[in-house]
Amino acid sequence: MSMLCDPFEARAADFAWCEEVIRRNSRSFHRAFSLLPARKRHGVYAVYAFCRAADDAVDRDASAEKLAALEDALTRFVAGRTPDEPLWRALEVVFNAFAPDVQPYYDMLEGQRRDLDFHQPDTMDDLEEYGYYVAGSVGLMLLPFLHTSGPADEALVADAVSLGVAMQLTNVLRDVGEDLEAGRVYVPSRVMEQASYAPAALQAHVVDGAFRAAWEAVARRSEELYAPMERDVERLDEDSRLPTLSSLYLYRGILDAVRAEGYRCFDRRCTVPAAQAAQLVEAAGARLAAERG
Repeated sequence: MSMLCDPFEARAADFAWCEEVIRRNSRSFHRAFSLLPARKRHGVYAVYAFCRAADDAVDRDASAEKLAALEDALTRFVAGRTPDEPLWRALEVVFNAFAPDVQPYYDMLEGQRRDLDFHQPDTMDDLEEYGYYVAGSVGLMLLPFLHTSGPADEALVADAVSLGVAMQLTNVLRDVGEDLEAGRVYVPSRVMEQASYAPAALQAHVVDGAFRAAWEAVARRSEELYAPMERDVERLDEDSRLPTLSSLYLYRGILDAVRAEGYRCFDRRCTVPAAQAAQLVEAAGARLAAERG
């Protein structure tokens, strides 16, 4: 490869492969982060493709062997032996350009491993700890693309983790029925008890006042965890603020979409309608413009 060649351009086909993974699996993420400049958005696409591979090993294949193989590939990659596959070739360019910390990648795999040996969380703290491993870790993976002026301080690192966990709690609330079919209940048992929502009612797909109370208890915490990054988004690179705030608004909008559908979490996967998604991105831009004004 010529030293004069832009490595991102040289690996254009690999980044296109990664982009197709995110386009196929997350309209919200793709819509928001496609607003980033080319190198940064390619970094996001590569990270998403890694996370999707980990998620598929568990949710699609229920395979400890595939998850272990992915971890082995990561270890070889970190040691400088890049596997000859689109994901790893793309990540090699990203790591060379942005020098991210590798630990969050291992933490993500640990979170997926916990799903293979799943136990319903007892408390909100338990759910948030799990949320760190499967999603707060992703916030840390993305932060080097969003804040490139130097190492992020502890407060901004905490914001990135909180945003990831907030998104994971939103996923939990959107996917109650889908997760139940897979034998997993992520709503903490104590939250259900406090709402007087019995496990038998969950298994029977009962949507009543007790279910809404349990659902909203988790939703309130999710909304609290969105707040730090919404407050501090101006601390990110200027070109990263709109994509990040858009992703926050779009994901938080899923909660309102579920409410608008009457909390129908068991028989459908609620999404933010396209027209509303466009309005949320516009609202993010307006919020940033107001801050600048």
